[in-house]
Amino acid sequence: MTRFHPNPNGSETPPLRSWVLGMCLLAVIPPCNGPLAAAAAAVVDPVVEAEEDVYSYTGAQNGAGPMWCSGSTSLARVGDRVFAAGLETIPDAQPLNNCRWMLFVRENDGWTRVRVDADGRTREPSPIAAFPDGRVFVSVNPTLGKGPEPNGGPARPDVLQFNADDLTAAPVSLAPAWQGEPDFREHSYRTFVADGARGELLLFQNIGYTHAEWTLRDGAGKWSAQGRLKWPWDAAHRKPGPIRVCYPDVALRDRAVHFVGVSDVIEPNPDWRAFKRELTGREWDYDFRRLFYTWTPDVAKQPFAEWVEIASREATAGHVQPGDLWLAPNGDAHLIWTERAIDERLREKFFPDAKQSEQLNYAVVRGGKVVKRRTIMEALGSSSGLSGAASRFHVTPDNRLFVVYRIFDDGKDGRRTIENRIVEILLDGATGEPVRIPFKKPFTNFFTNTVRAGSPPSWTLEMLGECGRVPNTISYARVNLNPRISSPPQPTRP
Repeated sequence: MTRFHPNPNGSETPPLRSWVLGMCLLAVIPPCNGPLAAAAAAVVDPVVEAEEDVYSYTGAQNGAGPMWCSGSTSLARVGDRVFAAGLETIPDAQPLNNCRWMLFVRENDGWTRVRVDADGRTREPSPIAAFPDGRVFVSVNPTLGKGPEPNGGPARPDVLQFNADDLTAAPVSLAPAWQGEPDFREHSYRTFVADGARGELLLFQNIGYTHAEWTLRDGAGKWSAQGRLKWPWDAAHRKPGPIRVCYPDVALRDRAVHFVGVSDVIEPNPDWRAFKRELTGREWDYDFRRLFYTWTPDVAKQPFAEWVEIASREATAGHVQPGDLWLAPNGDAHLIWTERAIDERLREKFFPDAKQSEQLNYAVVRGGKVVKRRTIMEALGSSSGLSGAASRFHVTPDNRLFVVYRIFDDGKDGRRTIENRIVEILLDGATGEPVRIPFKKPFTNFFTNTVRAGSPPSWTLEMLGECGRVPNTISYARVNLNPRISSPPQPTRP
């Protein structure tokens, strides 16, 4: 059954009926009754226009990888050019800081690597953003160390600006300003987003387990506002403390900032932690079980609101993964994420009667309160057909909202196949008909050229990520969604 969590005001969202479909046991919520129920979905007929490999990489063995900055993106469009940030492992360099950033551009003759960090070393991939005027930005975090750093070390965050019309020119360092002198290190967990219309940038970077530092670059080119986002406080476990929030999806528009991420702390339940230590031999095991949200209507003038817990799988040691966030024209925050009910390693000993499931969930948050919640689809049982790490929104110029996601299908012959699908979320929160994207090589994990990083809304879907049958390769795809309206057009989102 679908599990529903309390709204922030204490009331419970009523459960919704679902059907089980297909080999993956995918459950889709039917349209709701009411004045918007008859609103038409855009029937899309995706046409794959390009499937290309951009670069291959060697695993760095440092805990990160090219897709590690999952809440941000490594793909952005400026006019008729597409830019991608890449991560290269430096030959013979030792972890943790044994990588360097790369920048690629796609023009009519395909992909070209136009820049690589000549002398810096880093651990993590470098998120990207862009403005319509041709400025392209790459968030970097070079180490200050000179030799091997098996335990990491101090780092210096920077934002590099490129000119799309003159890629031979050296990038310009924008040297972010911060509140005080934060202790930045190689584990940045940073988030980089843009408001393309206003020409503004926002950068978050974590400091240990206590908070994130943030800095805003305004349309005049000044880092004009800085602050700290303190993590929510956990008083429920035997050892109270802050709950570090990582892999967040963040949106910036007209100075309003919305932030949603997952708990990322060492296992707080001592009994579970001891059991996991026996299984793995490690002293640590991390908790990704709670989804937290906060926002501010003006990041330069007002503090972030109290944290809201959107979802939790704390009771059965499950897993929660942020998917994406979109700000509607009226300021509503639309969220998607996945929940896996149980850590199978713990079930027999701690909750043998619990039922396994995985859900792709959707909610709308207005003024800090959840006003709408749906389970878009659900997989029941021990095998899963969903992937939270590969669920993204795609927004069209008329503010239609689609979800692009990955599913598995375990066929009768036992062979597992992968598909990427797209489905529209209607104004009432119901979904249209899911459509398979006919890739030759479906993506197992991917970024999109999201509006959260300054790319324009479009009826063309662009993806960058890893494909199931091409190991250690980052690939790109362009898909014309080829929309048709099945009945009178749906009203524009308010």
